[in-house]
Amino acid sequence: MSGGFVGAISDVELWINVGIAFALLVIKIFAFVSSLLYSGESYVAADKLNKATWTAILGVGVLLQVVPINLSIINLAMTVAALVYLADVRPALAGLRRR
Repeated sequence: MSGGFVGAISDVELWINVGIAFALLVIKIFAFVSSLLYSGESYVAADKLNKATWTAILGVGVLLQVVPINLSIINLAMTVAALVYLADVRPALAGLRRR
């Protein structure tokens, strides 16, 4: 059995992990920047957590994605928070703007 094949698989796995980490970073940055664009009153009108709370949660999520600390369960929770923001809060805030 050749060590080259195992090394090639390891390289592919590394690049897949780097790609996933980059995609999650982009999602978290997008959610964080989006949270900054709406006024605090919009969050209240949409009956969501306030702006300071969402920006803090999403900012910590971006920070934990960038800083190489092994807090995978917390990083996963921050990823879920960013996805919740994008799927629930952002559309509610955008809906207020269209009215």
